[in-house]
Amino acid sequence: MPVVKPVFNAVSTAPVASGGEVTTTVTPTVTRYFATLTAGMISETDTTIPAASFVDDADGPVTDLPTLTGSDYFNVYINGVMQQASLSTLSTASLVLDTTDLFAGIPVQLEIGSFGDVTSAITTPQTISAPEITILT
Repeated sequence: MPVVKPVFNAVSTAPVASGGEVTTTVTPTVTRYFATLTAGMISETDTTIPAASFVDDADGPVTDLPTLTGSDYFNVYINGVMQQASLSTLSTASLVLDTTDLFAGIPVQLEIGSFGDVTSAITTPQTISAPEITILT
């Protein structure tokens, strides 16, 4: 007895997504540190300010400067004037300024901004239609 296989031709539509909303909240954190240069910080090639020479916004002592992550940045102000980023190097132990044209008593401010506190949530889910399948005979 022969086997009869039914053959169907069909067309379908792709599902369609519509609507939906994602809310992303970015909460930046800015911390500032303050130091006054001393003659011992200024060498023949650069100026190195140890972390322990800084105080924070609350005038509290600093033992280590923060480790920067990919979403962080820092600005250096010497005598109230922002400096080019390429002229300074920040580590947890110190801030190194690529200049020797400074003298004792000049104030230095270090500002660190972080965008690490980011959250996202689906506040309105998407509506996704079911595909339509039409069988042709």
